Amino acid sequence: MEIAKKYLPRYTYRDYKNWEGDWELIEGIPYAMSPSPLAKHQRTLLELGRAIQEKLDKCKNKCFVYPELDWIVDEHTVVRPDISILCKEIEDYIREVPEVIIEIVSESSAERDERIKFELYEREGVKVYILVYPNLKKVRAFHLVNGKYRKFFDSDTGNLEFKVKDCSVIVNVGRLF
Repeated sequence: MEIAKKYLPRYTYRDYKNWEGDWELIEGIPYAMSPSPLAKHQRTLLELGRAIQEKLDKCKNKCFVYPELDWIVDEHTVVRPDISILCKEIEDYIREVPEVIIEIVSESSAERDERIKFELYEREGVKVYILVYPNLKKVRAFHLVNGKYRKFFDSDTGNLEFKVKDCSVIVNVGRLF
């Protein structure tokens, strides 16, 4: 297996822009984003994004929910989080570290969301990383402390509370599913 790793091709953002279909590129390795998300995934995405944006609209900082928007981390890494929260308006694609990233985990995305993206987002300094499991009706959330993620929420009930700048966001987990 080490030989295969040694000779794996590495792709760039320039290559990525020309591919058909939905892909993510992590450290030069392409990951297919198929099949397309199920209805349960999309309903959860919509409900969560709406609930969070509603809270952010009441805060003095202008922060925004961006669903399924490419984050160009660098020349070899482009990911498309289910939800990114940034405190600025974006013209085309995300090119800086989001405050919060939320991934809605499916069977086909679990390893990438729980391991690969977990390490990537931790390394890049995303302050809050939230994993939502529609099939389990559960949410796990982590915040960055001294460069490492620490779990602060892991439940199928109750209120998930996190901060975006000086704004508190509270989401009733039971209402998501």
